[in-house]
Amino acid sequence: MALALAYAEEARDADEVPIGAIVVRDGAILGVGRNRCRETNDCTAHAEMLALRDAFERTGDMRLPGATVYTTVEPCFMCAGALSHARISRVVWSVRDPKFGGAASLGCVLTDERLNHRAKVREGVFADEARTLMQTFFRSKRG
Repeated sequence: MALALAYAEEARDADEVPIGAIVVRDGAILGVGRNRCRETNDCTAHAEMLALRDAFERTGDMRLPGATVYTTVEPCFMCAGALSHARISRVVWSVRDPKFGGAASLGCVLTDERLNHRAKVREGVFADEARTLMQTFFRSKRG
């Protein structure tokens, strides 16, 4: 999670919402990402999506069973859906997103028993650091 936080700080420094994500399997980093929505004018350029794309490119696979994704903020519905389609086994995040979270706050895409794939989830890892990073960023935007 420390590496995901470093990518979140990199996003902040690029004036992006400070979210970072990494994909890990068997102790190896398969993919990394940070928010790049403003930079790319692409509302799908979330940290988790970019970390998945990086992992797909590096592995040559479109499914990543056995992988864990570490992300600094609860995945939104889009990212949670992509994580499910990728067959990610476990998703760990720092803080919930009460306004758009699709993994616990507003929905449970990753664990819904109606779906054919479910991931294990864990939240609260490095929560204080991620929360401070998000709060500081948004306070600076509000003046």
